[in-house]
Amino acid sequence: MHTVVLGLGGNEGDRLLLLNEAVNWLVKEMELVRASAIYETEAWGGESLSPYLNQVLVLRTKMDPEKILACIQQIERRLGRKRETKWGDRTMDIDILYFDEEVIQSEVLQIPHPQMSFRKFVLVPLAEVLPEYIHPLEKTSNKELLKKCKDPLTVGLYSDG
Repeated sequence: MHTVVLGLGGNEGDRLLLLNEAVNWLVKEMELVRASAIYETEAWGGESLSPYLNQVLVLRTKMDPEKILACIQQIERRLGRKRETKWGDRTMDIDILYFDEEVIQSEVLQIPHPQMSFRKFVLVPLAEVLPEYIHPLEKTSNKELLKKCKDPLTVGLYSDG
């Protein structure tokens, strides 16, 4: 069995419903080990305008990274994801943050996720569920990556009103 860490987020439609749907689809395919709280985050980079809901999941699976990628892209499509604008608004985005302790650099996959160290919306929930996990390239813990992160955007616990 492998451990995979996924980052989920979306800012279009019923964000909470779509996030919960993504989690439900994922746990049909993999075993949920741990889930972070849900965070609300200002839009990050590119063309995004509305705030996102973000969450990190730790899962166990027999799938290899390429199969996981195919699985999460299928879930994104089921939830209405359209890849029209890079870093634009989306119903759901699911990224592979870590796969075991492997480093993978291919045309279709980069693991650990190459931008995660610069994004609080990933690091806040990641440090919640795996604070002491050591990033295989940065050689530092998720908790330390968060402390060093210069991302100025606000990431707060989501409250449904």
